[in-house]
Amino acid sequence: MMSRFPIAHTYSIVARDPQSGNMGVAVQSHWFSVGSLVGWAEAGVGVVATQSMVEVSYGPLGLALMRAGKTPKQTLNALLAADDNPQVRQVAMVNASGQVAVHTGKRCIAAAGHHSGDGYSVQANMMDKETVWSAMEKAYLESTDTFPNRLMAALFAAQSEGGDIRGKQSAAIRIVSATSSGSPWKDTLIDLRVEDDANPLDELNRLLRIHQAYTFMNNGDEFLAAGNMPEALHAYRSAVDLAPEMTELLFWYAVTLVQIGKVEQSKSLFRQVFDKDPHWKDLLERLPQAGLFNVEPTVLSDILK
Repeated sequence: MMSRFPIAHTYSIVARDPQSGNMGVAVQSHWFSVGSLVGWAEAGVGVVATQSMVEVSYGPLGLALMRAGKTPKQTLNALLAADDNPQVRQVAMVNASGQVAVHTGKRCIAAAGHHSGDGYSVQANMMDKETVWSAMEKAYLESTDTFPNRLMAALFAAQSEGGDIRGKQSAAIRIVSATSSGSPWKDTLIDLRVEDDANPLDELNRLLRIHQAYTFMNNGDEFLAAGNMPEALHAYRSAVDLAPEMTELLFWYAVTLVQIGKVEQSKSLFRQVFDKDPHWKDLLERLPQAGLFNVEPTVLSDILK
């Protein structure tokens, strides 16, 4: 099982949302592309964080064992027993039932430790202070925000306590559905990574906000297809309000307004878009040929003015 391991000293959280059953893993480290090493997740199975002197195989093998019916404790014990260097590992996992297992090896670089509870575990190593994981737990448990934002709250709390003694570099968050649909591309709800940034948590938080805005946009499309116009418009408006700097969201919101007969309401939105970048005018003119903007030529001409 052993391989040459990278040094991803870090802090992370694995958790199952008690409301939705969705499961997530979030992490930050002073190491390039920490998201490609530490966080593993599978809908209907569980989530794993493997860090410190990382044995990456704990991720896929941990998921495989839990998929086969092993509890997180049984899974972690089996992986540690097969490892020649368990004392340098820090690993945590949560399954779809909310069961938890966590291990901090005796040779993990101080400050290192973990706290776990019902459906969650927070863990950290090579930290500036021993208070990091306690702060993470407190932030996660006390937050009343959405599940993704609760995971982010734990990461921000760690950083506020000093975080990684070396500083900051990369961060990631991954969230999967409570149950598997058999289509992994549908079951992965969020999969965002910041590979290298001076302030990775701020950037990850920004990406999460943009992701949520585009989710609203996609929901709007679904409501529109189902003929639920009030909910569609509410979703589109929510997307624009959440990420007003995203010109494309504003553009497609305006296009939708025209399609449902709210031409006058759309004009101010189109004006904002065209002022930011005239190329959107060119795109609007191309949409009718693709069957995506069915309006009279006079209406199109009026909008383009």
